Amino acid sequence: MSAFAPSLPLHVAAAATAVASQGRRGRIKTTSACWRRRAAVPVNMAAATSSSALSKLAPLEAILFDIDGTLCDSDPIHFCAFRELLQQVGFNNGVPISEEFYSANISGGHNDDLARALFPDLDHDKAMKFMDDKEALYRRLAPEQLVAVEGLHDLCRWIKDHKLKRAAVTNAPRSNAELMLSLLGLTEFFPVLVIGSECDRAKPFPDPYLKALELIGASPDHTFIFEDSASGIRAGVAANVPVVGLTTRNPEKVLQDAGASLLIKDFQDPKLLSILEEIEPTVAAVEQV
Repeated sequence: MSAFAPSLPLHVAAAATAVASQGRRGRIKTTSACWRRRAAVPVNMAAATSSSALSKLAPLEAILFDIDGTLCDSDPIHFCAFRELLQQVGFNNGVPISEEFYSANISGGHNDDLARALFPDLDHDKAMKFMDDKEALYRRLAPEQLVAVEGLHDLCRWIKDHKLKRAAVTNAPRSNAELMLSLLGLTEFFPVLVIGSECDRAKPFPDPYLKALELIGASPDHTFIFEDSASGIRAGVAANVPVVGLTTRNPEKVLQDAGASLLIKDFQDPKLLSILEEIEPTVAAVEQV
């Protein structure tokens, strides 16, 4: 048996025996004007109640973004890379991991933590070599497969128009993060890029988000975060910043249990647009920035 082939935990072993189908979101076709008009769509009372923490942020000063699964629907690419390489090294006796296992045990994790969790009995340097190989495979696949989450570029235009501060905050390696931002055309949009491994502690600890707030000079009382994973949401909550969770791939209950203030499908979700309309900076505030 390969040194890379530990057995899966009992609570996920069954899920790892089936490979779930993958999907990709379509590319953005919505105009900025159409994006703003959708804000008039009513929000149900449950959503309004859950977003009360966001309503208190007015006037909005800054927005922080995770990258993987938040700016782009990258989880299918990561899943394919992990599944292929884990099977090659005989993980779980060669049985391919499922999307359920990936979502519960890998998505949003920091590579150093994942190396220890996936290969607890393996020399850490060898486990990290596996993670490096996986990231290299991801970077080879991403240019042909990476897709922006619906409404992203319209939201970015809205943020620029309102002169909001912003930063990208990720557990991804810097080479991955810079590649994704470049493929999305957002390298210049984000003046600050915070990498989890370059902080004292990565997500789910608050350090990356606290560092981002410090670097852009923003108050947590007028900032919120976009995240798609439980790990990232817990990091935002620990930094005392409200988090909007994107249900790109992870189950809604997982994101709710992690502490998300609001769940949205994508950046065109009427719930998000209504909240932005409520807490957007005043014209006078924007002109003073």
